[in-house]
Amino acid sequence: MIPADELVERFSRSSGPGGQHVNTSDSRVQLSLDLSTTTALDEDQRARVLQALAARVSGGVLTITAEEHRSQHRNRVAARERLADLLRGALAPPVPRRPTRPTRGSRRRRIQHEQRRAEIKRNRRRPDVD
Repeated sequence: MIPADELVERFSRSSGPGGQHVNTSDSRVQLSLDLSTTTALDEDQRARVLQALAARVSGGVLTITAEEHRSQHRNRVAARERLADLLRGALAPPVPRRPTRPTRGSRRRRIQHEQRRAEIKRNRRRPDVD
């Protein structure tokens, strides 16, 4: 559970269609959580989340934007749900790879490819003097 005082919410005007309503209401929500200082995660969890969400984190802060609803309240709820889903997914243990054997067809295609490459390289050689 993330303490509410660690979440930073900013509101701005949403883009897109909406007529006069969109020009007057600040319904877009940007929800930010500083992952480097949050008390909701221990050090192992923090490291796993930072590694899994590295592309989305800027300066240790994870920011979620929600603007799909006309209501600011619904966007706030959507942003919190999205943040929870992201953190839940980042904290989930990785699924181990189940080793499999190559199929007969994939082995056959690999051998054919190797033979084609060998033929191409063989044709690059200087012809025999015979």
